[in-house]
Amino acid sequence: MAGFIPYGNPGLFDEFVQNLEVAAFETPLLRVGKVVNWEVFEPVVMAALTRPSKGPGGRPSFHPLLMFKVLVLQRLHGLADDATSFQITDRNSFRAFLGLTPGDAVPDGQTIADFREGLMKAGAVQQLFDTFLEHLRTQHGLALARQGVVVDATFVEVPKQRNTRAQSQQIKAGKVPEEFAAQPKLRAHKDCDARWTKKGFQNFYGYKNHVKVDVRDKLIMAAKVTAANVHESRGLADLIEPADRVLYADSAYKGAPIKAMLEQKKIVAHINEQGTRRAPLSEEQKLSNRQKSKVRVRVEHVFAQMTGSMKALVQRCIGLLRNAACIMLSNLTYNLLRFEQIKRLGQGSAAGGSLALPA
Repeated sequence: MAGFIPYGNPGLFDEFVQNLEVAAFETPLLRVGKVVNWEVFEPVVMAALTRPSKGPGGRPSFHPLLMFKVLVLQRLHGLADDATSFQITDRNSFRAFLGLTPGDAVPDGQTIADFREGLMKAGAVQQLFDTFLEHLRTQHGLALARQGVVVDATFVEVPKQRNTRAQSQQIKAGKVPEEFAAQPKLRAHKDCDARWTKKGFQNFYGYKNHVKVDVRDKLIMAAKVTAANVHESRGLADLIEPADRVLYADSAYKGAPIKAMLEQKKIVAHINEQGTRRAPLSEEQKLSNRQKSKVRVRVEHVFAQMTGSMKALVQRCIGLLRNAACIMLSNLTYNLLRFEQIKRLGQGSAAGGSLALPA
């Protein structure tokens, strides 16, 4: 009878060999860790969270750059704070990404939450997002918006609230119900910024992530977070710039005010037409829509990535400020993933070539 492979007897070099095997496998997480120059983020996180010591002694804190990478890891896998801490302890690939050894301390869930809160209060999340885009332009030669941009929005759902009808009416009016204000612990669990909305036959509760995506590289160039009931077109003016030159969007961005704004900024608009029961689209309009949609659909690839592996379109935070910070961190993490793909496949505007865009 044949024997079995032995197990349960650790050797002196087993852990070392296991780490080499993990590094050789190259998960998306490890590929991002190797390609991205993390030092570009260090000045921002250090300036936002480093404080002079009040005196000798005290517990040392984790390095801000390490904690920032923890947040990226968390956004990449859609993990809660405590789950992130456990997974770092449990998984060799997570420790390899962070540069931690089995003997190094791991931040707990509260430490991760406090660090993210510190970034939010310092306004550093937007700075980190802008810093990486500028790094791509100056150090990697990506000519963002050279062939135009696509603007769209997607829902980000948050935990549903169970409020009375009177409380809901006060929240819709922009007020905090007296019961919430009188109980700080209850108020901390009540989201007075999220809103209900309906699209088609489906209800959504939470926020909207309005994004501007580069046509060629599919990188998020700008983003704005609003309540879910804010119409897509309301976020366009804050996203679009004269340097974008060409805009692709769906029919939600139609209207005289938007047309006037785009003309003032000298932006060529390729916006899908929308028919009605009394005025259906002509065959020429349908053909035009199909041509525009071949470009506009590239923004859906961004949302698909964020929905699938990242699970970024469901958040656990309370309030607009915290959710906006988490959503912007997810947008930044998507850009890190996309940059790694551009480098690995030799794509992007820096590599030359162009898309076949409709006239």
